[in-house]
Amino acid sequence: MKYPLSPEVKPEFCTTGSFVRLPEQRENAKLAIIGMPFDTAASFRVGARFAPQAIRQASMTLFPYHPIHKVYPFDETNAIDIGDVSVIPHNIHKSYELMEEAVKGLMEKGIIPIGLGGDHSITLASLRAAAKVHGPVALIHFDSHTDTWDTYYEEKYWHGSPFIRAHEEGLVDPSKVFQIGIRGTLNHPGDVQESYELGYNVITTHDLEQMGFESVLTKMRNVIGDTPVFLTFDIDFVDPSCAPGTGTLEVGGFSSRETLQMIRSLTGFNYIGFDVVEVLPQYDQTQITALLAATIVHDFASLAALKIKEQKE
Repeated sequence: MKYPLSPEVKPEFCTTGSFVRLPEQRENAKLAIIGMPFDTAASFRVGARFAPQAIRQASMTLFPYHPIHKVYPFDETNAIDIGDVSVIPHNIHKSYELMEEAVKGLMEKGIIPIGLGGDHSITLASLRAAAKVHGPVALIHFDSHTDTWDTYYEEKYWHGSPFIRAHEEGLVDPSKVFQIGIRGTLNHPGDVQESYELGYNVITTHDLEQMGFESVLTKMRNVIGDTPVFLTFDIDFVDPSCAPGTGTLEVGGFSSRETLQMIRSLTGFNYIGFDVVEVLPQYDQTQITALLAATIVHDFASLAALKIKEQKE
């Protein structure tokens, strides 16, 4: 948005349907928004298939400059929005193939994808693509749940299992996986213990309150180093008072301001991909969840822009 306004500057409610009106194609693109509207692996509420467009619509109120990181993330990365993967409802394995192919195609071109979920099962497809291009990656995972539960009614592929499957498939370096913000009631102690046994670094909400995020950040930087990193963000990391539009609500989370402070401090990592998942527009009557998700995407883009600028220097 440029000021003073003139007739060629479109109002926020005039949209092309893409994130901040990004084009589908652009020369030298280094960043791409990609919708991944699969939600039939959810165990309770469904509806995250409608999130990519809700997040794109909410993005229309965002401005192009990031005042904290001092970048124009979408201009400096020549960002594009390639639309949604044509997933197949109820067929998770075929949908995985389609999502993996799309993400892998971007990564092979040196383009950093930002996925718009979809339930959290979609991240497994991105990690499969990332491992084929980069080898086993590091993972920074914001969530109220570990998503390392093995089966759900004997089904191994659902939104509660992507990170146990990622471990089994060798997609991640377990010592470089950080699961941040875990909270809520459990079926039994093993619900969290399973992640520790996989070799993952689990930082519960209680741990985070005791340690402070700065100490967690220092450990992540020391452990991850220059390893390629995928950052996945489940919107239920945030307290339901700030993000009501999600599928598995857990009270006692972080505010939107606290959340953005954490994300904005995640500079200096070798990012190769991002996603934001579990936004359910039908439970988001005032669009505050979609707006938070869009703002998180803006922050992800800014982190990617910083990385790209560092590589040029």
